[in-house]
Amino acid sequence: MTPAVPISAAFLERLRRRDPDALAEAVRDHARPLLRAARGLGFAEQEAEDLVQDVFKTFLERLDSFEGRSQLRTWLFGILHRKALERRRASIVDERMDPIDEVFESRFDAKGNWTRPPADLERLMLSKEIGELIRGCMDGLPTNQREAFVLREVEGLDTGEICKILDVSVTNFGVLMHRARARLRECLEAKGWTKP
Repeated sequence: MTPAVPISAAFLERLRRRDPDALAEAVRDHARPLLRAARGLGFAEQEAEDLVQDVFKTFLERLDSFEGRSQLRTWLFGILHRKALERRRASIVDERMDPIDEVFESRFDAKGNWTRPPADLERLMLSKEIGELIRGCMDGLPTNQREAFVLREVEGLDTGEICKILDVSVTNFGVLMHRARARLRECLEAKGWTKP
């Protein structure tokens, strides 16, 4: 993972001059995490590669407007987010209603306590078999929940970065993560996995 350090003014100037070495460094440092995130968002290998190419094309087109106030990684992941949304809008209509609300109600008692505590998703991801189940279940997540989950749990970005990328508040991000985890748990349980 690319370290979370601000971009230096000198490196930014090299990028703006389209210095081949600086551009190659930016691509080398960020292409693999962007591709991994695009795959994690449910895009097939070729589509994910095309999406990352679109990210770098937009990066070059808008490089002069990048002020360097955020990390280069945050800016590139923001472009990825917008490009992924554009692709999805072109092919599908977003869900109008989220049926997961009924699941939430069934998970809590009258005092607001869990009736069944959630599974430890980090431990589950360590298991290859469960990892495959989770990846299959991630295909069923709504786009915004999946994206929040991938950026946090797969890419390890911090809340501030993710909120900038997704253009959501911290509260909204928390709701997205809660719903993503609840959906994943429901899917895993439906596929026969139960917490030991």
